[in-house]
Amino acid sequence: MSLKKDKGSSALLVITTIVSSLLLPFAIYKRSFKDWIIVYLVSIIGNTLADKFLVTKGYLRYSIRPFPKRFRIHLPFDLILYPLMLLYYNQWTLNSKPIGILLKLFPFVIPQVLLETFAERKTNLIEWKKGWKWYHSFISLIIKLLLCRSIIAGIRVLNKGKVSVKIK
Repeated sequence: MSLKKDKGSSALLVITTIVSSLLLPFAIYKRSFKDWIIVYLVSIIGNTLADKFLVTKGYLRYSIRPFPKRFRIHLPFDLILYPLMLLYYNQWTLNSKPIGILLKLFPFVIPQVLLETFAERKTNLIEWKKGWKWYHSFISLIIKLLLCRSIIAGIRVLNKGKVSVKIK
C-alpha cells in the first residue's frame, strides 16, 4: 500500500462525500418531505445491514474509512452516497410504469458500478474478496434499489396513492 495511493483514496472519499452531502438537502427539500425521509431512512437501514453482512462474511473490505476502530462498514457510502442515489432514483421513477422503473435503474447503477470497480482496482477504498466481482455489485445495487422502491410504493398504496406531505 503506497502513501500516494492512500492520499488519492482519501481525497476521492472526501470529495464524493462532500459533494453528496451538499446535494442531499436538494433531494429532500420542497418535495414530499415525509416520503423522502422514509426513503432516506429505509435506504440507510437496508444498505447498512447489507454492507455489514458482506463485510462480516468477508466479501468486502474497506481499508480507508471513517472511525475504523468502531465501524467496519463504509459510513459515507451507507449514510450519504447510496441514500442520495436512491432518493433521486425514487423521485425520477415516482410516476413511472414498471418498464420505466427497470430502465431508469441503469443510469444510476452503471456509473456506481464503474466508480466502485475503479475504486477497487486503483484505490485502497474497497477490496473485493472471495470471488466478489463487478457483476455482484451490479446485481446487488439493482436488488437494493428495487426493494427500496417497492417499499416506498407500498407506503404510497397504504397512503392511498397520494404524496404524504408537500412543503411549500
